[in-house]
Amino acid sequence: MSHVTVDLFLSADGWAKGVASPGYFGYHGPDLERWITEARTPGERILLGRRTFDALNGLPQEYRDKGFRRMAAAPTTVFSTALESVPWPGAEVARVDPAEYVRSAADDVPLRTMGSLSIVRQLLDVGLVGRMRLLFFPCLVGAGGREAPFEGVRSADLEVTDRRLLDGRIVLVEYRPTGRPAPAA
Repeated sequence: MSHVTVDLFLSADGWAKGVASPGYFGYHGPDLERWITEARTPGERILLGRRTFDALNGLPQEYRDKGFRRMAAAPTTVFSTALESVPWPGAEVARVDPAEYVRSAADDVPLRTMGSLSIVRQLLDVGLVGRMRLLFFPCLVGAGGREAPFEGVRSADLEVTDRRLLDGRIVLVEYRPTGRPAPAA
């Protein structure tokens, strides 16, 4: 059975985006760009929800750089009951439950989410996440925060497996779910 790598970009106060937040919360830099390129695993399949796909596919032309084109050409599964097809050459639409899809995926195909919070929550709750790479950006979006990434998920203990500082300001922490609940009082 496959396990998924989850990649999430978060503000320091834990939001996946803010009402007025630009891409990368406005903190794009060379280390982050290098990490984005290097974080890909050969042969991986990207898992996206419909809303995340729509947001990425709706990016203006000026943001459709080499990295965007590489992502759009990568093998991708978009989970949706509303879409019939998607225009990315490497993408397909799946009308099944994400957990069912992951359980039936070949063990030798690395699976990775990019955002897609509802899929992340579903996969966390059924134990199908093998690692989480959380990138914390040095900003507080405060009352403008949108999309609490872990709202409603079950308690879980996480083991830190790696940590890095990118561009002197973005903290990357990699976790592995242990399969145990978080410690409680």
